[in-house]
Amino acid sequence: MHSIVDVVIRSLCVYLFMVIAIRIFGKNQLSQLNAGDVVLLLLISNAVQNAMVGPDTSLEGGLIAALVLFGANFILKRLMFSYRSFDTFMEEDPVILVKDGIIDEKALNKVKITRGELEEAIREHGVNGIEHVKLSILEVDGNISVISEDEKNKQINYSRIKRKNKRKYYL
Repeated sequence: MHSIVDVVIRSLCVYLFMVIAIRIFGKNQLSQLNAGDVVLLLLISNAVQNAMVGPDTSLEGGLIAALVLFGANFILKRLMFSYRSFDTFMEEDPVILVKDGIIDEKALNKVKITRGELEEAIREHGVNGIEHVKLSILEVDGNISVISEDEKNKQINYSRIKRKNKRKYYL
């Protein structure tokens, strides 16, 4: 029984550490994973696995650790849903990056996004340039939403693209 309690406590400690680390390093990292980020995630998961289960490498130890992680995540999400102040602490509000074609340089610096990254995100949404952007927002999940206006038809267009890792195909 002592081993099970040890796995539970270790798993909770690792979970809390990871949540705090992700909060500190910022939301713009979450949706824009490159190869280095994927390697980092794999290495972190390998590094903390032993910290969670300790010497207990049994199936039972692994399942208990996974169950604790699912439970902790469930409780965290419930707390965020129930308490606005806790939600704000865990996830900052969306940040307006561009409004009516004007870049908010202060906001870009705050969220550590370069002008080049912003321009790339705007192009991914099919918008020619920043001057055509009505509103661009860094969402809480790290994605950038863009609202543009079609000058010809005076029609507002909204697009939100979930970034995915691009696969390279070798022939």
